[in-house]
Amino acid sequence: MTVLERVKKLAKKQGLSLQTVAERAGIGKNSIYRWSTKTPSTGNLQKVASVLNTSVAFLLGETNNESLDISKKEVDIEDENVLMTFDGKPIPEEDMEIIKRLLRGK
Repeated sequence: MTVLERVKKLAKKQGLSLQTVAERAGIGKNSIYRWSTKTPSTGNLQKVASVLNTSVAFLLGETNNESLDISKKEVDIEDENVLMTFDGKPIPEEDMEIIKRLLRGK
């Protein structure tokens, strides 16, 4: 199974079009379609894997485990070295400030 076929399979399972996956990953609308003839960059592959909640290893066919081993992680929201994401995209700093205020009850 090719990278494109694996992406299609997961997208379909999640009710997403390839165009929607590309948009959520922040890559060009037709980038994923080109993966049938072109090898994707590692960065784009990681972005798509993040949107589909899978690993790059699965997309590359190195494992058959579709899902990530997601365990609960504790982080301090004030830790500047932690990148918070939502839907696979980084949360903008101004939104993080709003979230922090809401959590503090202010």
